[in-house]
Amino acid sequence: MKRTPGMMLAVLLVFVLTACGGGAEEKSMTIGSKDFTEQYIVAEMYAQVLEQQGYIVERKLGLGGTPVAQAAMESGDIDMYPEYTGTGLLTVLKEPLETDPQTVYEIVAAGYLEQFDFIWLDPAPMNNTQALAVPRTLAEERGMFTISDMVAQAEDLIMVGPAEFPEREDGLPGLMENYGEFTLEDYKPVEKGLRYQAVQDGQADVVVAFGTDGEIAAYDLVVLEDDAGMFPPYQVAPVIRAELLEADPAIADTLNAVTVLLTNETMQRLNYEVSGEGREPAEVAEEFLRDNGLLE
Repeated sequence: MKRTPGMMLAVLLVFVLTACGGGAEEKSMTIGSKDFTEQYIVAEMYAQVLEQQGYIVERKLGLGGTPVAQAAMESGDIDMYPEYTGTGLLTVLKEPLETDPQTVYEIVAAGYLEQFDFIWLDPAPMNNTQALAVPRTLAEERGMFTISDMVAQAEDLIMVGPAEFPEREDGLPGLMENYGEFTLEDYKPVEKGLRYQAVQDGQADVVVAFGTDGEIAAYDLVVLEDDAGMFPPYQVAPVIRAELLEADPAIADTLNAVTVLLTNETMQRLNYEVSGEGREPAEVAEEFLRDNGLLE
């Protein structure tokens, strides 16, 4: 058969595409995050280890709060983001409060798979649960090391925290249900970035904190023991679309290798490098991954 110029061009094009890998399916992933320091850092870790595995990663970081991130997953705008077990339980699934970490994880893993076809990978050891913290000098002066100690002195204490804390099930109502009725001298609602400064400036005695906030160690605060076991666990984990994991099961091992390293102490340090020292989340994430042998 006589080969025409068009046939020769087609053969050449196939050869070039094959040689350049054009015949291989491109692996891509869109990773989102909420809009606070820890989420930026952890999402960057996910993105960077997946890029090393050959994925083209689009970042949609800082989307907003939980409802925005969850909506982005449901609409297909993102494929994965870091979520907290307690948030999945109470905010997304609207299940009753539970405090056992394994029970909470099992509930959210089953619920997300059934309702959304999303999979929870392994949760980190860290627990970014809500907590109450006080300056060490105040804790020692008043003998205040547990939430029960705080409740006994509540009328002399000013608390600072999120605007929604007085109404949340795991906020003041939950505290009163578990520790008994009490009245604070005052509760001051402020933005997250101003909470710790209010305590530093002496405008408040108790701050509504989160277990992995970098300021806890940096400002020498004492986290009051939740001696009634009221606060639910908030372990972070990758939440990913089931079809992506089915197409490439190796994603789980790649991401779980990151998650297992994220302890409270580690995240406090990394968070403060961004929030307190002004470093970029991507830079902090990359340094951590290289130091732990997860990036070449």
